[in-house]
Amino acid sequence: MQVTIDKNSGYCFGVEFAIKMAEDEMEQSDKLYCLGDIVHNDMEVKRLREKGLIVIDREKLQELSDCKVLIRAHGEPPETYKTAIENNIELIDASCPVVLKLQHRVKTAFDKMERENGQIVIYGKKGHAEVIGLTGQTLEKAVVVMEESDLDKIDYQKPITLFSQTTKSTKGFYELSGKIEERLKESNADLEEVSYNANDSICRQVSNREPQLQKFSKENDVIIFVSGKKSSNGKALYQVCLNENKRSYFIENETEIDPDWFLPDDNVGVCGATSTPMWLMEQVKSHLESMEKNALPI
Repeated sequence: MQVTIDKNSGYCFGVEFAIKMAEDEMEQSDKLYCLGDIVHNDMEVKRLREKGLIVIDREKLQELSDCKVLIRAHGEPPETYKTAIENNIELIDASCPVVLKLQHRVKTAFDKMERENGQIVIYGKKGHAEVIGLTGQTLEKAVVVMEESDLDKIDYQKPITLFSQTTKSTKGFYELSGKIEERLKESNADLEEVSYNANDSICRQVSNREPQLQKFSKENDVIIFVSGKKSSNGKALYQVCLNENKRSYFIENETEIDPDWFLPDDNVGVCGATSTPMWLMEQVKSHLESMEKNALPI
């Protein structure tokens, strides 16, 4: 059995940057809070917790004062910064630069839509940390859509500006955008054309993973996809693997591997989400190789 790790898998720049900031800060501080899980991977969260990173929610943030709090790569709404000032909290801001740029674009577009009696629509998962940060730029007025049924929430008589959560599927974005255009035409058949502006704000470091994983999945007999169960990016990328290779398996760590998945001559590919640490994929690879050395029935 030959085991290969996908060289394109693992942390995106934003997550890698946030974890590095957390580790650097914990070397100097005896206590560091993090607003939400720093990454959607329980194994990595556990590793950093053992180093001293304390995960809190927004409710707990209101109770803190005179301390340091890390903002993870997903970014935060303006209210978080306001709370920090009021409570004398020092923010260690590890917001991804791509997300910060998108927040600025959404705020600028929202101000324009307010003047034109229009609306901001965000393609993303309602309640996701990044989406909370984006809707915060719009005084919570943005319409969040992910499924076709969500499109009923949009007013097609008013101008629309569409953005996307940075980690969503490019294909999904353009399919949804096309459906919005169709509804606009249907709703305004006898009226003047209503303004519609679609902004593909998906991070290319994330979107490029799809074609890379399609190729990787075809090159291997079995795919072991490593990701946290809470990662929406992980679920989407695993589906990419499964579409190309029916012998694809989603695991959180090596303890979930079933020897019955493999044949002796299989080429096995190990890959993961943008929230999957490389050390965890290497751990999975070592486990697979030890299975073969120990002559387990694979």
